[in-house]
Amino acid sequence: MAKSAFLLLLLSISILFATTSAAGYGGASNFIKSRCNFTTYPDLCVQSLTNFASRIQQNPRQLVQTALTVSLSHARSARSFVWKLTKFTGLKPREYAALRDCLEEVGDTVERLSKSVEELKLVRRSKRKDFEWHISNVETWVSAAMTDGNTCSDGFAGAVLNGRIKSSIRRRIVDLTRFISNALALINNYAQNQS
Repeated sequence: MAKSAFLLLLLSISILFATTSAAGYGGASNFIKSRCNFTTYPDLCVQSLTNFASRIQQNPRQLVQTALTVSLSHARSARSFVWKLTKFTGLKPREYAALRDCLEEVGDTVERLSKSVEELKLVRRSKRKDFEWHISNVETWVSAAMTDGNTCSDGFAGAVLNGRIKSSIRRRIVDLTRFISNALALINNYAQNQS
């Protein structure tokens, strides 16, 4: 009798825990969806952040931190992609020059997003005046990171550079700037709601 009561108690606790976890995940997913409505690319925002719902929960700072980290990951991937393209044989001199410039710009994007991720960690422990300073730095660096990506694409303007390399770069950079745009929108929303 005691054994069956103990098993019933364990089963009840397991069901309660599973229900609570599912509700927490659902709450986090709804939180992410509602915040992503403020972005330019809400579907991409939800798709890229939902996998991290258990980490984000319903924490606005953690949402922003995760969006920045996801953007940084895509920036590093883009930098690696561009670097590999510079190693192709048979590149035209203008293609190579555009790729080298793009590599520098995407490198700057990685650096600015890395600084933003670290700066945002300081926000957690900040008082009001310090919060504004740190969040302003984050907003400035993320905005500059987005500009760097656009500058990379601009280097491939003109019909002379038309071809597979140009279309590959443009596609990769457009994807990257969308992630960064969403992160910036979430940062701006977070900053406004903390005022």
